[in-house]
Amino acid sequence: MSEPVRVAAVTNPKELDLFIKLPLRLYAGDPLYSPQLTKDLKNHFSKENPFFGFSTVKYYLAYRGTPSGEKNCVGRIASVINKRHLEFHNDGAGFFGFFESINDTHVAAALLDAVKNDLKGAGLRVMRGPMSFSTNEECGFLLDGFNIPPMILTPYNPPYYNDLMRSYTMEKIKDLYAYIVDVPDLMPEKVYRAAAIAEKRGITARIISMKNLTADLMSFKVLYNEAWKANWGFIPLTDEEIIYTGKQLEQIIYPETCVIAQFGSETVGFLGLIPDANFVLRHLGGKLNPITMAKAIYLSKKIRDARLMLLGTKAEFRNKGVDGLLFREAFQGCKKHKIERVEFSWILEDNIPVQMLIKMIGGTLYKTYRIYEVPV
Repeated sequence: MSEPVRVAAVTNPKELDLFIKLPLRLYAGDPLYSPQLTKDLKNHFSKENPFFGFSTVKYYLAYRGTPSGEKNCVGRIASVINKRHLEFHNDGAGFFGFFESINDTHVAAALLDAVKNDLKGAGLRVMRGPMSFSTNEECGFLLDGFNIPPMILTPYNPPYYNDLMRSYTMEKIKDLYAYIVDVPDLMPEKVYRAAAIAEKRGITARIISMKNLTADLMSFKVLYNEAWKANWGFIPLTDEEIIYTGKQLEQIIYPETCVIAQFGSETVGFLGLIPDANFVLRHLGGKLNPITMAKAIYLSKKIRDARLMLLGTKAEFRNKGVDGLLFREAFQGCKKHKIERVEFSWILEDNIPVQMLIKMIGGTLYKTYRIYEVPV
């Protein structure tokens, strides 16, 4: 008979370090696991992350056996109460995130119970997840495509995580899709026709300015908050969040694959393809030192995949060729940087117009992520 599971809140830096590093042990030997740098994660879990300015987050670790240390740690989870989500949606939903566990229903249930109790105590009605920390970051459990390496800032988990959710009577609330596109020598003719229509209307395209990156990202924030506000799970981005994100991405982005569409001086569209840094991270083991830094510099030149992470068009400029103009220019940038494949993710399962747009340029559905929920 196995020892009982004990779940305890993280209360000190040593336990937070264990929380951050637990996946390195659980995924040891998995060649597809792509750990973020521990240094970056420590910053992400600190007050440097503006998310904490409007959210209440608690971390929990599950132990089996004594003492409560690394050897006996068998799972982790975060409890997230996002005040901006509640203000925007008024749906009584709280969240769990950063879930990791051995394949044991008792461990998973104990972790989920800890979050459920937090949310219920706060007067919420639903537990939803995983959200790490929100829909503006990683969300969902990988449901298929387990033999395909994850791209930058997308979920990766063993198949049994979905079984653990179902065993807890979790039900699907939404599926998210990822599409893959091989970068062609020439885009489909429809793309060039759409781009030409946009240009005839006086719409132009330019790559982002690294000198004025914050200003360009602020323009994207305005577009995103307007273009996505009707989407399921949407939470408006704040100025602080977009500045924080820009600092994270400025070291890896290619300006030529991040394109802004303008009508005069007005920004009307934005597209950002981010090189797949996971290709590098898979070889670093979460560590940054002189050896891994040299390895990162070498491997970064061999990145051949990118992920479309940023996309938005002003409502009044839709169906006017802006998408075609953005895709034409960004894919030219891909050729310059020898990018061979682009992942479009994530896409809501019921966002048919965007799915049709991706299929128009040759996209194929190749991964699904699932978000679950249960009443508390």
